[in-house]
Amino acid sequence: MAEKAGKDRGIQDAIPDDPLLWPFAAARLAMDSCLWWLERGPAEQEESSLPWTTPNNVALELVTMRLRDCSRGRSGQAALVCAPYALHRALIADFAPGHSVVGSLQDGGVDRVYLTDWRSATSDMRYLSIDSYLGDLNVAVDEIGAPVDLVGLCQGGWLSLLYAARFPAKVRRLVLVGAPVDLSIDSSLSRLTHNAPEMVYDQLVARGGGNVRGEEMLHLWSKAPSRDDIVQALQRDLSDEEGAALLTRFDRWNAETLDLPGKYYLEIVNRIFRKNQIAGGGFKALGRTVDLKDVKAPVFLLAGLDDDVVPAAQALATAGLLGTPPAFIAAASEPSNHLGLFMGARTHAHAWPRIAEWLRDDLSGVLARSA
Repeated sequence: MAEKAGKDRGIQDAIPDDPLLWPFAAARLAMDSCLWWLERGPAEQEESSLPWTTPNNVALELVTMRLRDCSRGRSGQAALVCAPYALHRALIADFAPGHSVVGSLQDGGVDRVYLTDWRSATSDMRYLSIDSYLGDLNVAVDEIGAPVDLVGLCQGGWLSLLYAARFPAKVRRLVLVGAPVDLSIDSSLSRLTHNAPEMVYDQLVARGGGNVRGEEMLHLWSKAPSRDDIVQALQRDLSDEEGAALLTRFDRWNAETLDLPGKYYLEIVNRIFRKNQIAGGGFKALGRTVDLKDVKAPVFLLAGLDDDVVPAAQALATAGLLGTPPAFIAAASEPSNHLGLFMGARTHAHAWPRIAEWLRDDLSGVLARSA
């Protein structure tokens, strides 16, 4: 379930359109899985070879993540950016000047900004579950000092939402950007997840020795981004010298994939995408069934009008699932594809300053008007 620069076409090489051929595809994958150890490349490097855009230091080393402190000061409300843990590194949230979620929040006056820098799964991480990531997110919040403002990007969005429902007193405000929550609403990602036989996902895990290899997901779930795809993601012309540097940086970022724990991956596929348990009310997190009506904090939803991964209708439908009063739900849609919500220059010029202002705004007047 990768962050995609283009449309999902690569998986069709592994999953035939004709269901009658699925058993043969599964048999091929099963045979390949027996030889996964022959195909493995070099071990995943611990950190990206690309430099961060925003100066930061590691505030906490956890099994699942490095908590990065990007703050410019020690005072003020803290915002924790929950990056997607799907395919690419957390640099998606701090890609380049003018293309950085962290930078836009700081430019908007949010001085204390932290980021979840998720680790690529190693063999001893293969049994980590969604609970493992929620647990470490809770440790990170306690380290920062609750309550925090949670800013969830794509799959970091549903993780942030689960956290806010499980620990409502620890989240002051919640921002969900291109976040897939109600998977009953049609999207290319939900169709792919439902159409592929369950055995395909099991074999992906087997091929990775208990993990899902990012390199293989990149091949199966997305096509190589074209120059036009990258232009749409970054929302700027790339023909000048600065554009050429951004193009090179994007290509390197896209190639640096993360491996995912097999258990975590299969829980996402089955519990979230296939059974829709978060939206349906049946998701159990850290020993307790989560009810999204327990989320009463102010919420900001950002959707992309050209997002085929998490369509605007899906991203904005989350509002109706929450216990947050309507007066405290803000929503915006941008002419953007999926990656453009996090990396696009136009989105950072328009939507992200509004989000930063909303995080800093005193909502007491809204409360008085809604009373």
